[in-house]
Formats: sequence, C-alpha cells, structure tokens
Amino acid sequence: METKGKKKRILLLGTGGTIASVQTKDGLTPAIKADQLLQYVPEIATKVDVDAKQILNLDSTNIETCHWLTMAKTIQQNYDAYDGFVLCHGTDTMAYSSAALSYLIQHSSKPIVLTGSQKPINLDNTDARVNLRDAVRFAADSRAHDVNVVFEGKVICGTRVQKVRTKSYNAFDSVNYPLLAAIQEERIAFYIDDKARQSAPVHFYSTLDPAVGLFKLTPSLDPVMLTVFGRSFHAVIIEAFGVGGLPTYRAGAYRDAVEKLLQAGKTIVMTTQVPYEGSDMSVYAVGRDVKEDLDLWEAYDMSLPSVVTKLMWILGQTEDPKEARKLFQTPINRDTLWF
Repeated sequence: METKGKKKRILLLGTGGTIASVQTKDGLTPAIKADQLLQYVPEIATKVDVDAKQILNLDSTNIETCHWLTMAKTIQQNYDAYDGFVLCHGTDTMAYSSAALSYLIQHSSKPIVLTGSQKPINLDNTDARVNLRDAVRFAADSRAHDVNVVFEGKVICGTRVQKVRTKSYNAFDSVNYPLLAAIQEERIAFYIDDKARQSAPVHFYSTLDPAVGLFKLTPSLDPVMLTVFGRSFHAVIIEAFGVGGLPTYRAGAYRDAVEKLLQAGKTIVMTTQVPYEGSDMSVYAVGRDVKEDLDLWEAYDMSLPSVVTKLMWILGQTEDPKEARKLFQTPINRDTLWF
C-alpha cells in the first residue's frame, strides 16, 4: 500500500455476501453494512482514506444483471472522486460479476477490485479481514488498473476468475491466464504490469441483454431438449465435452437442432465443460465438420463467466450479427489470447 505523499482515496461498496453475513436461525444472511466492515480492519485508515457506501445487501446467489448495472453506475458516478474502488461481494457469483464489470467498465486506469470471504468478518477464524485489507491495499497501488479479484493473496484478472472450491479459503483460480500479482503483508509482487499500455479513456456501458442461456451436454441427452431450450434465449452457449463437438447419434439430430436455432436468428457459441486449456473444435471430426459447415462461434480459452457476460454485453450493444461477432472476437481485459 503506497504511503508516500497524499493518501489515496478509495470507495468501498457493500453488496452483501458471506463477508457481511451473520448467523440466523435460517442460516447465514447478509446484515453487516459497508461502514461496519471497515471497523474490523481499522489499520486501513492509517494508510488510505476510505469511504463506504452500501448499494446492495444480497447473498450473491441472488445477483442479477440489473445489479451489475447498479455497480457500474455507482462507480461511474464516483469515478472522478476516487483513486480506486473495492466491492465486497459474495463468492458464489463473484466470477460473473467481475467479468460483467470488465465489459461494462472498459479501459479503466483506476483499479476496480472485488473481494469477499468464505467466512463472515465477525468470526475470529475468518479470511475476511485479510482479504479486505489486501483488496484496499491493491486498489491504492498506482500500478493497478481495470477490474480484478483479490482473494487469498491472489490478484486475478476480472475475466479469468473461476470459483473452484466451495469451502476452502483458496476458493478461486485464474483460468488459462497467469496471476496478475500476489500480496504478502505490505508487499505486492506484480507478475504482469502493463499499465503503461493503457491509452484509451475509460468507457462505461449501461445495457445488458440477460437472454443468454447455457446448455450443458450430457451423454444420451435428447437433442429435442436443445431445441426447446434455445427458444427462450437470444444466445445459447453449448457446453460440450473435451475440446468441443456435437454428438452425431440419432442421425445428426444435434446438428439439425443447432442449424434450426441459427436459422431462427439465435447466436450459438461453443465452449467446453473442462475449466482449463479451452476448446478447439478443429481437433475431432465431431467438432470440425459442424463448425465449418455452420460457422459456429467458439470460446476457445475464455472462462465460462466471461463467455456468458460478454454475450450479454454484446447483445445489449448491437443486433447486427457481423458486429456482434467482431465484438466477441475482440479481446477485452485479457479475456482471451486466442483471437
């Protein structure tokens, strides 16, 4: 955390989550406000000026697209007044929120940091205090920028976050991309420091299309299910096996189902159920043939939360298929190395 010169100004935004929860007869429920969270880490005030604002109070299971827009709008309204932003957020959908904010707030020279915890901050044995302290420390560092997650000493790019453990403190991994930095006590070790490349001005967006559906393939799943499922969405992500492909049983019924959805104007994106190393439909005939013939989009090395939220953002900006595909293939906040 930088200490030379004037203190950095950080805005802490409370959204609920485990970090702000208390035990009730019905289980853990968010109840601790943003300004109260700061009382558990009083040492922060000696290094940084922090203001707190409560914008939501939700278990992150209940996060929706409208809440991402609220987060982005709040940051936009306060952008000029602060040097960085920290959002306290539940872990269950943190990866989706960090990806969504990466598309709603682009080219930010100021850091926007999400953090949370696996146990509430009011417990003695908790990861919450360290995570909150680290998040504020990173948000106050002049080398930090764009949307990131800080958790268990890791700094992860906002588009590469994946929750991989349900209970352990080491809850998140960086998928198909290195950690940006590591935090140990007062020291931040940057592995990737590219702030000098930030040239475009910050750009805020305010539109998302939530009609994006995820269809997961399982063995023997009837292709009719894809047809029925796809009717409800503007875009469908098909989570295939391995490097990607469509089953050819039942006389190619899956291919027919996909073709009909495309003819109906749906956007189809192929990805993989495997979290690491990404898809590559060119490897096997079950992938190559259908991709070449139907000109399907492919997610390659993108994380699932990024695929979902990028499509929501794209479809909120344009209805032109060519422009939509161009946006999907444009890397944003390090979300892909493939294109």
